[in-house]
Formats: sequence, structure tokens, C-alpha cells
Amino acid sequence: MHIEYPAAAAPTPRRPARRTRASSLVSALLAAGTLALTAGTAGAAPIPALPGPDFLGTPATAQPVTGVPAVPQHPGLAANANSGIHGDGWMSDTYTRPGPLGHDTRVDSLLLGSECGSVAFDRAGRIISTCPGLNPGLYLIDPAGMRVLGKYALPGRGPGAMLEPGAFSNFGGGAYFFLDNQDRAVVGSSSGHVQIFAETPAADGFTLEHDYDLTGALRPGETLNSVLPDSTGLLWFVTRTNGVVGTLNTETGAIQVIRLGDGAEGEIENSFAVGNDGDVYIATNREMLRFDAGPGGSPEVTWRITYANSGQRKPGQVDDGTGTTPTVLPGGYVAITDNADPMNVVVYRTARNTAQREVCSVPVFAKGAGNTENSLIGAGNSLIVENNFGYSGPEATLAGRNTTPGFARVDIDADGNGCHLVWTNSTVAAPSVVAKLSLATGLIYTYTKGNEPTDPWYWTTLDFRTGNLLWQRRSGSGPQFNNNYAGLALGPDGTAYLGVLGGLISLRDGS
Repeated sequence: MHIEYPAAAAPTPRRPARRTRASSLVSALLAAGTLALTAGTAGAAPIPALPGPDFLGTPATAQPVTGVPAVPQHPGLAANANSGIHGDGWMSDTYTRPGPLGHDTRVDSLLLGSECGSVAFDRAGRIISTCPGLNPGLYLIDPAGMRVLGKYALPGRGPGAMLEPGAFSNFGGGAYFFLDNQDRAVVGSSSGHVQIFAETPAADGFTLEHDYDLTGALRPGETLNSVLPDSTGLLWFVTRTNGVVGTLNTETGAIQVIRLGDGAEGEIENSFAVGNDGDVYIATNREMLRFDAGPGGSPEVTWRITYANSGQRKPGQVDDGTGTTPTVLPGGYVAITDNADPMNVVVYRTARNTAQREVCSVPVFAKGAGNTENSLIGAGNSLIVENNFGYSGPEATLAGRNTTPGFARVDIDADGNGCHLVWTNSTVAAPSVVAKLSLATGLIYTYTKGNEPTDPWYWTTLDFRTGNLLWQRRSGSGPQFNNNYAGLALGPDGTAYLGVLGGLISLRDGS
């Protein structure tokens, strides 16, 4: 069923003073942080919300997507779908389990004063999340009661940092983390340490099991962006500045690094993908690269290719390159978006040696109005991309403002020699969410912004096969419900979770 809602407006060129917007936004978030601290970490206070229409559209009927090869289980990560912001080593953002269908939906929230940007699940179904912000920490959360079971404080940058340029698009220092095959959280902290945390026996917090100091190998300003294991157990890490790619042998403590750039050349602003044959895929603001470990575990470039680049830092981009974490696909492919204008979904062959590295480059969204700062959803030979054009930070969605709408699906041709555009949705505006696909329901789960002055935010579903909008459920209104690049997650019981600037929200079907 296709339900038409008003199209989201593109960013208007006239803006009130940024200082006024930023100050009011920070004031609201400081108030949320104060409330969260007053409630205490063991409390279950909700994020304050304004009343409004709750449900738009019609509940869906599950239409499972079949014939999609399973993502191989990475030996060093928690079970697929549970290990981190993109769910698995391939960064597929795809679940085999269901999400909500829209029946008698219930929305809950947990006020933390920090944004739980990356959500993982332990074997018991509990939420583990790093939540940077005013109350930064590694959190253990009861998903049913939406309450904090325990917290380990992580280094933060302080309230004043929220007024710094780019404060809301800095993904370093713990925004990315992963859950390993022993349910341990591995965090690259803002202090230049890789820390490994285990849950306490009583499941009321964490203990620090290992602390690896990388500061001797890093230069000033090289903040850890992401850490992941390859299939042999070697830990890989990257920094945005100077494009540092490094390895850490946790048994010997040996650290080895190379630098792909200097300053703004060769930046690595996102995470990376890991395969099941020691292969590691990293995108800079200029190139797509495959790495493999060399003798002694040194990071070595297996192949590299420069992608098309307009040279622009488009409105809503963190830098002047791709905004995507690479996505690995079955059949020997890896995909990103480039920074051409219009932007393209680009697919490469992963093989060490091939006569033709690029499989295809398919333009999506309009010229001068398209970019993305989120990983592609990968399911079999299909890729889903969203448009984030205009999201310069939370102030871009205040006072009824919105970003440029757009979702698209691109499929690799059956013969592997090209790709084609399957559909485009030009009405749904998802400013910055890491969307997810459920193969069990056939729904794409995303998070959208309304155009009303009260600034409502909505859980939103699209049909994977057609791109049609199916239903929306309001989560709340105002900046505290802005997800600001956080990744949506589907829990083991079918509940959807998402970090927002005020804390954490959830959506579940009624019984």
C-alpha cells in the first residue's frame, strides 16, 4: 500500500543567525543532561515530549525477502546483528529477524543527556551502548524496562565542546565500538587507548579487562575513530586526521601504523568493514582501499582506487569525500558512494587482482541536492542509499526546517557486469539516521523529520521492494529527539531502538 504524505522541503537558503540556533540547542541539551543527572543512572525517566498525532498510515503485513545469502559470521564479533552500529563485519545493516509492523505501537524513551549512537546486544538481549555527550559512558541497559543497569564513565569533551564547529559530526572517541565474541565491549577512547570491557557477574556494570595505550604511535590530533578485528584476531584501528591505519596485536602489544594522508587529504571519517579472509576495507575522502596484514601484522595496501569527486563539501557532509562506511556484499563485492555531483553508488570487486576493479557507478538523487553520511544497506545484490543533503547539524532541523528527501535502491546485475536503479523515493526525508532492513518483514526502518513548527520526529517504514512509504509513528518533538547520525537497531525481540540527543528511544508492537 502506498500512502502519500507531504514531501519534505529542501533546506531554505535563508537562515537565522547560527549562534542563536546553536545557543538555544545547547541550552536544551544542557537541560536534558541536568534532568538525566538528577534522575540518576539507575532511573528510568523518559525524555520530555510534546503531544501530537501518533500514527500515520496503515500497519504492514510481513513480506519476507527470500533468497538473500546470509552474511558469514565473523569469528571475532558477537552474533550477526548484535555486534555494533552496522550489525556485522560486512556492515550490512540488514537483519534476518523482524522489526515492528505498526500494530498498536508503543514508544518509550530513556533520558540520559547523552546520545547512544551505537547499539549492540549481549547474549541475554541486554543493550550495550557507548553514549557520548553530557553524560558520556559505556551503558548497560535493560531493554524491556528502558532503565540503566550500569555505566562505566568514558572520557568526554565537556559542555563547551558543543559550541565548537563540527561538534555534532565528530565520530571519534568511542562513538563507534564493537561487541566481541565474548560479549566484551571494545572501545577506542578519545584518550588514544583501546579498552576492553567485560560485564560484571551481576550484570550491573562493567570491569576494564585490558587497556592498550596507542598514544606512542599517534600524533597530536589523531583521535581514534573506529576499532575492529580482522578474521585472525588482529585489531585494526583508524583515525580521521592524517588517515592513520594501524594494527594492534593484543597478545604481544605490538602496534604498527601507516598514514594515508596529511591533514585534510586522506581523511577517514567513518568506520570500516572486515571480511572473513583477513580482508579489511577502508574509505578515505579520496580513495577506496583493501588492506591485508603483512609480515608481523603490519597494515598493507592490497589495492586502492580513486573514486569520482566533485571537490565539494556539500551541505550536510562531514568532509569532501564519501560519507559511507564500506559495505561488503556476497559474490566478491564492496560498495560505497562517491562524491560526484550527482552522487553515485559505486561497486567494486574485492579480489586481490582483477582486470576491472569497478563494477558500476550509478547516479542517485538530483544534481546539487544529494549526498549521504551513512552506510549503504546491503542485502544480497541490493543496496539502499538515503539522502542526507542539508543536514549540517541539529540546527538544520529546528523551527520546522528539514533536509532534502530521498531514498534509492540499486541492484547489481545478475551477470555481475553492471548495476541498475530499481526505485527512488523522493518524498521521505531522513536527515541523518543509519537505517536498517529486516528480511523477515521486508521493511526498511528509518527515522524522519516532520515540517511542523513543533519539529516532530517519526519512526518510518518503507517497502524494500517498491520504496513506498508505509507507516510512521511519532517518537517525540524537538531537538532531544534528533538522532544526529545514530544507528537504528532491531533487538532480538523485534523492538526497534535508536539513540537520540536526549538518550535512547524504542518502538515496539503491542502484544
